[in-house]
Amino acid sequence: MNVVDIIFMIPALLVAVIFHEVAHGYVAYRLGDDTAQREGRLTLNPIPHIDPIGSILLPAILILLKSPILFGYAKPVPINPYNFKIDMRKGMIMTSFAGPAVNFFLAFMFAGLYHLVRNETFLKYFASIFGLGSLESVIIPLAIFFKYAVSINLILGIFNILPIPPLDGGNILLNILPREIQQKVEPYEQFGFILVIILLMTGILGMVILPIYSFFMSVLM
Repeated sequence: MNVVDIIFMIPALLVAVIFHEVAHGYVAYRLGDDTAQREGRLTLNPIPHIDPIGSILLPAILILLKSPILFGYAKPVPINPYNFKIDMRKGMIMTSFAGPAVNFFLAFMFAGLYHLVRNETFLKYFASIFGLGSLESVIIPLAIFFKYAVSINLILGIFNILPIPPLDGGNILLNILPREIQQKVEPYEQFGFILVIILLMTGILGMVILPIYSFFMSVLM
């Protein structure tokens, strides 16, 4: 991983994590909870979303360790499920699923844009308007960014859908389980990130994510 890779990967990561969190807040807002809106979190401005650890330190460590996967997270959008106009558990499932769903959507969208800027007809048309030099100065950087945007959104979507609380998949699982089981599991939710770190450091997380990631990358790219 060189400097050029990092230059394109960091913006792609910021786009992925910001849209992920805004999606949570927006769905919650549509369901009746305006907490995120009141706290200024329904914005694509990266400043309110950046988390020093998840948005900066964690990606930096993964880059330094030459990790095969790069991911991070933004500050979680505040949500108050008691404000939902529908059943709280259903609302939490919908809100939790919104983040990974947006990442998968973005992966497909950026894949489409990647193939567009590599299309011969499009390239000829673009060069006829802006000149051949524009292919190197504009199209090639865009293609690189789109490729990393597909990759990072896929990883973030797959990672967050894992059924480990407090990841989105874990929250979905908790709200699907019978209430008595949910109440027994919830006290252990605080240890979820420790489990995620252990799985990451032992390589188990990579063995779970990479085959799924590789399949979708082969389909999309």
